[in-house]
Amino acid sequence: MPDAQPATAEPTDLVISRLLRAPRAALWRAWSDPGLLAQWWCPRPWTTEVRAFDLRPGGAFHTFMRGPDGGSSDNPGSFLDVVPQQRLVMTSMLLADGRPATPWMAMTAVITLADEGEGCTRYTATVMHPDAATRDRHADMGFFEGWNLCIDQLEALAQQLD
Repeated sequence: MPDAQPATAEPTDLVISRLLRAPRAALWRAWSDPGLLAQWWCPRPWTTEVRAFDLRPGGAFHTFMRGPDGGSSDNPGSFLDVVPQQRLVMTSMLLADGRPATPWMAMTAVITLADEGEGCTRYTATVMHPDAATRDRHADMGFFEGWNLCIDQLEALAQQLD
């Protein structure tokens, strides 16, 4: 089951670990190119505007999502760690260069990519929250459904980049 919590998850984490049928290099390209990221970042028919993308520790990461009903989600933050084709860590709790933020959803996401079989990649998203209430609010908002839809879109795009 792709949305199962692994035994190593902390109680305030939400974790998705999936085997994607796409090479790690293609998945990294879809993650590290802002034009490609905008194509899969949020569940369709929502759209993403990438407002800042400075792929380095301390660099700005800011997406703005719009829904067909006029709803929106503004998500400024920053990258904390970048290991090309292996690991990406971003947070909503800091802006570029460590400036404090007051996010609507406090979280830090750790994305890891690891080869697993011919042309496949183990994709793991660990989303850490400061407390159980924030974790539960994120889960209740549809975390597993929404993030899995986005991962499906990421996989499909990465397969085209192959």
